[in-house]
Amino acid sequence: MNAVASPSLEPSSPPPHALALPATTARQRVLAVGLVGPGRVGSALLDQLRTAQPRLARAGLDLALRGVAASRRMWLDTDDPELNGRDGGAQTWRPTDLDDFAAHLQGDGDRHALLVDCSASEAVASRYAQWLASGIHVVTPNKLAGSGPLPRLQAIRAACGGARFRYEATVCAGLPVVQTLRDLLDTGDELLAVEGMFSGTLAWLCHRHDGSRPFSALVREAHALGYTEPDPRDDLSGLDVARKLVILAREAGRPLSLEDVEVQSLVPPELAVLPREEALERLHLLDAPMARQVAHAQTRGSVLRHVASLDAKGHASVRLAMLPLSHPFAHTRLTDNVVQFTTHRYRDNPMLVQGPGAGPEVTAAGVFADLLRIAESLEVRR
Repeated sequence: MNAVASPSLEPSSPPPHALALPATTARQRVLAVGLVGPGRVGSALLDQLRTAQPRLARAGLDLALRGVAASRRMWLDTDDPELNGRDGGAQTWRPTDLDDFAAHLQGDGDRHALLVDCSASEAVASRYAQWLASGIHVVTPNKLAGSGPLPRLQAIRAACGGARFRYEATVCAGLPVVQTLRDLLDTGDELLAVEGMFSGTLAWLCHRHDGSRPFSALVREAHALGYTEPDPRDDLSGLDVARKLVILAREAGRPLSLEDVEVQSLVPPELAVLPREEALERLHLLDAPMARQVAHAQTRGSVLRHVASLDAKGHASVRLAMLPLSHPFAHTRLTDNVVQFTTHRYRDNPMLVQGPGAGPEVTAAGVFADLLRIAESLEVRR
């Protein structure tokens, strides 16, 4: 059995046949979709697909949900009348096996198949090259493929022949950051430097932290709002932001690895080693160091922002930066992500991409947009 080593939530009930469309016509493009990781982002994506289904059907696109795989169980749709009538039929869950899941999604090979990975699983990311080589398109917000071992990413890219790999939502949720960089490079521009606020969670915390409330209280509020990871230390460590910077650097042809990024964690060492539940109870350990930093910034008429940067010399860093009020990052709002590209064309006036960067809905929307870009390129199959 190939279990999905993922923190994704187990669904409380099997997904209904809400994505089953009427019989297709010769003019419709049919795309069999499988979802791995029905957690917050995956569930939001399923809701968006259901809502958009009638409009997409009128436009000639049939998105057929053929399976959902969680960490321990998976659900496979089937057109077999005998199986449909047995033990709850098509909505019977079984132990997760990624190989069986991919084979079922692809069917006998005469249909377009696309797998969406909304997990945060190494086990799933390690199969991308295999799936792409077999003709299955892959769309994901999972950052582990793009920021993990470079040979694995090179194998994934080499496997993209008839199938496509899209990962816009790995950086800044639904914002068109990867596509913007890709367009610049494809038209002959060259990336000189990139700087950005890549975490909607940390953007919100920096925006709200003015010294009037303890930083730990803001972290708890962000956690309650669903902005943070289940363990807020995953956001505060800066590692997730570093992964996004690596993805952008590699998109520009720079062989950056996670180990090359200088990361300043906001988590004190004594808090980093605690179990998650105990760490949540001791978030007050964040208060004193953060209070000192915000007070220092205020005395200089500056603001604190969590910034990732890759400079022209190739130095990569993730840190809490003190920025003057004249800096464009000083005027972001709420969970805004902002990315500044300095290129040969945009050397004197860098290009900015800015917008909301936290929450399952905006991340799911980025995944959905990638799915539609692939679907639009497909030919009609009877």
